[in-house]
Amino acid sequence: MPIDLRQVAAIAGMSGLYRIVKPTRNGVIVESLSDKPTRMVAQARHRMSLLDEISIYTNDEEATVPLADVMDRIHQKYNGELPFGDKPSDEELKSFMSDVLPDYDEDRVYISDMKKLAAWYSIVNQHIGFTADGEAASAESGEEAETEEKAESKAKKTKK
Repeated sequence: MPIDLRQVAAIAGMSGLYRIVKPTRNGVIVESLSDKPTRMVAQARHRMSLLDEISIYTNDEEATVPLADVMDRIHQKYNGELPFGDKPSDEELKSFMSDVLPDYDEDRVYISDMKKLAAWYSIVNQHIGFTADGEAASAESGEEAETEEKAESKAKKTKK
């Protein structure tokens, strides 16, 4: 999967998305994903939802599709440019959703959910970005090679 949403959260009652920086005794330090990022401590009362744990209801037997997969489909279809302006109509949002996820459950996916999806996609695309499949694979293989080199150098040091 080209996008990693494990460290991105939405906080109830607060607009935008937040990157999880590190845990504290009373909660977690988060940084806003915006042009001017700000840090704050999100406590238990803030009710955070990790984007990696959010799914969209569908009519098929799997019942849901992870948000990361839906965002990946949006990126493949529209390449960062959503097909509507800042204030889309309900019909534009429904058309957009059916283009991206044709089998979404129209009874359980509301217009407000579609608006959040479009807003969150814009934020993720701007501040986190998407990587090509080849780039992600080469980055992983590069990390594996680094780990192997470190292990080999440690083994050589212990032999001395």
